[in-house]
Amino acid sequence: QVQLVESGGGLVQAGDSLRLSCAASGRTFSTMGWFRQAPGKEREFVAASSRSADTTYYGDSAKGRFTISRDNAKNTVYLQMNSLKPEDTAVYYCAAAVRAVPVRTQANYPYWGQGTQVTVSS
Repeated sequence: QVQLVESGGGLVQAGDSLRLSCAASGRTFSTMGWFRQAPGKEREFVAASSRSADTTYYGDSAKGRFTISRDNAKNTVYLQMNSLKPEDTAVYYCAAAVRAVPVRTQANYPYWGQGTQVTVSS
């Protein structure tokens, strides 16, 4: 059974950092990524990585502040978030696909975690 389990969310102040983790089990994935959904808003793409991590992608809100990385030995993807802002407050979801896929489209990811809450206070 495939599972994606996120961890690392929490309540922080503006300017702080957090590292989210997503541990996958049941199989390995070519593409792994992160999306987020703020209250009252649609889910948006944050970042994604190829299996080798030689190719990474970022949404506009993440560029320059967030870094995605992978540890394939642990079947885990990370999202390092620096210089957090109140507008980064959202539930962050890990997503995975067996194949290489267009990374910004949610429908391309068959597997999803339950999400982890990130709250950034001003």
